[in-house]
Amino acid sequence: MADEGIRRGEVPKQFQNEQASAETSTLMNVLGYGPHIRQARIEAYKASDRHYTALARGTVTWITTGSKAEGLTSFMESDRDQLIVKESVICLEDGVDSSSVPVEKTIFRSCSRISYSGHCRLLLEKDGTRIHKLVNNALCDDGFGRGLLSSDLYVNQWLNEHKPGEKAVQHERTGPSTPCTVHFLERDIVHALHFYCPSILTRWAARHRYWPSADVVREVVSLGAFVSPVGVKGSDYEHVEWRMCFNTGENVLINNLNDTQVYLYVLLKMVKKDVLKPQKKEVTSFTVKNIVLWIAENNPHSWFHERSLFHWLHEGLYALRVAIDTKELPYYLIPGRNLMAACALDHEQKRSWIATIDEMMTEGPRMILRLPKIRQAIIAHPEPLRWYSGRRIEVEMLVLIWMNRLALGMDEETDVIMQAISRRQTEIEREVRMRMIMEGARENDRCNVLFSLLM
Repeated sequence: MADEGIRRGEVPKQFQNEQASAETSTLMNVLGYGPHIRQARIEAYKASDRHYTALARGTVTWITTGSKAEGLTSFMESDRDQLIVKESVICLEDGVDSSSVPVEKTIFRSCSRISYSGHCRLLLEKDGTRIHKLVNNALCDDGFGRGLLSSDLYVNQWLNEHKPGEKAVQHERTGPSTPCTVHFLERDIVHALHFYCPSILTRWAARHRYWPSADVVREVVSLGAFVSPVGVKGSDYEHVEWRMCFNTGENVLINNLNDTQVYLYVLLKMVKKDVLKPQKKEVTSFTVKNIVLWIAENNPHSWFHERSLFHWLHEGLYALRVAIDTKELPYYLIPGRNLMAACALDHEQKRSWIATIDEMMTEGPRMILRLPKIRQAIIAHPEPLRWYSGRRIEVEMLVLIWMNRLALGMDEETDVIMQAISRRQTEIEREVRMRMIMEGARENDRCNVLFSLLM
């Protein structure tokens, strides 16, 4: 796969379906994907991460990733993906000088020469002044008397040592993540390690590109990388392999897309979820994210505006079709890693998905009627839709403030802000329930109304 990733021919100066694109862009804003609500979500989850990290007193750093960090899902719409990064360990790319690493840190050296691109094994180079028990218990022998950190053992050690609290339910491990439910909220937690890999990030930064700007490129490089405990499916060394990831850098990249690029990303995720409906993660939101990042990098930023949305949706569907057909999609940060390499996509499913995407590409703007959330919004009268969306966004903002007051240790019985939030939530819930009753619904459970507002 070439480093340039996804490329197409010249884009016409006059875009087709400009009016439909502009109307859909407005609709996306009303549905809660506009810049102001996205930024409010992003800041709320950053604040939450700071609270969790402060409580850990320097032992770990909490980082929200995925759709919550991107500001693209409401409070209860999807899982919250979080990294827990151990601060007493650092992993170094081969060839990087370790002399400046503080003595208290345990150092692992990455060995990627015999691993699939974007993956590595971690050899113990130096114990810190106090090596953590979980790290020590995850070490095994590499066959040459050297300590090798097992990704499989590392996850299992965390599961064995950290039992869920009284109000939490631990679920079965999936890949590197340890999912759990706290009250009614789903969380996917990955226990990761810092990874210093200047040569990988330098190669990415040196690519010719239209986007992102030089300042954003420098910021992404400065944020570094992580390794998460998961190997290549089917590899002989899967249990000791780690995957290189750039979660904080990807958060920055997504947050620097313009509105049209964000709407493209959201619509493609809806296509994945509501039209293709993968059952075994054959295509994921991460697949779609990489398609959007490649399209943004390889095309002038001025071509992405509200009247060109359907052009780029057509381009995104085409790129998704090619990825499914060829089972090839280069990872945006490490193009040598093929994101489709291990997808469990059989021949019949591939043919069906390609046929579906071909149909959508010929339908033009009507293709978005296949997406339930968009179709429902189009059918709704503009005034009730705007009224309901306004209440839904306000409730979500209140809940995010509540979440961070709770993380700060505030008591809902005595904290005046939390009391004010509770009163306003009750008012909104009553307004929505009364309007539902006036329009023929019979929903009397206020919790159900609040949950529906947060979905």
